[in-house]
Amino acid sequence: MFEDIKPHLSELRRRLAYSVAALGIMFVIAFIFSDPIMHWMEAPLQEILKTVSQKNGIPTDGKLITTQVGGVMFVTFKVAFLAGFLFAIPVILWQLWAFIAPGLYANEKKMVIPFVLGGSIMFTIGVLFAYYIVVPYGFEFLITFGYNANYVALITIEDYVGFFSKIMFGFAIAFELPVFAYFLALLGLITDRSMIAFFKYAIVIIFIIAALLTPPDVITQLLMAMPLILLYGVSILIVKMVNPAEDEEETQETPERDGSVANT
Repeated sequence: MFEDIKPHLSELRRRLAYSVAALGIMFVIAFIFSDPIMHWMEAPLQEILKTVSQKNGIPTDGKLITTQVGGVMFVTFKVAFLAGFLFAIPVILWQLWAFIAPGLYANEKKMVIPFVLGGSIMFTIGVLFAYYIVVPYGFEFLITFGYNANYVALITIEDYVGFFSKIMFGFAIAFELPVFAYFLALLGLITDRSMIAFFKYAIVIIFIIAALLTPPDVITQLLMAMPLILLYGVSILIVKMVNPAEDEEETQETPERDGSVANT
């Protein structure tokens, strides 16, 4: 049995090596440009702190703090890794497709470009949606709640980067749902009827995922759960176009016709 899966393990190891190499290269590039990346990440928070300060008349310089020795250094490495992963997504998706391609038909293997391109685009859309919609509204709600002269928000860089990264990658992965649904339907593994039947369970799973990937506040969780539900609905429409479920009447009529021919 081990001899049968040994070639697959070897191929998996090779694809993982390529993915890790791409991630390493992108990590180095992201580390070199870590300062502008950090400024990009901090921009939504700085804008919120400035707005809150003006509304409440409480002066603040909007700077993040750290409570750890070497905290900034560890955060810089983390940011470089996360940015490197984002930039390496096309290569990682390509290697994923290359691993499963040997088990596909010739016409299915040709879908590598749509898979890599579509997956990369949806991943980027998820990141941008989180950056421009979820992070500003989520942080504004969390920071303005109880913000006054007695309670001033002193946010550590470690907490902010952790929150930011969780939100970004949560939405980036969630926005891959239509892409993976399309290719699962292309392989005949799912139909629109099966997705509709699973919808009530999907709702529960979506809210659980939203609770795990967001801070413990209702606003941010809804900002993640609602787009996921919408994406699930879009995925159903995509699957219906690619691999629609057969009508029960058609499947029942076929044996009857066969039987009548046999009797004659």
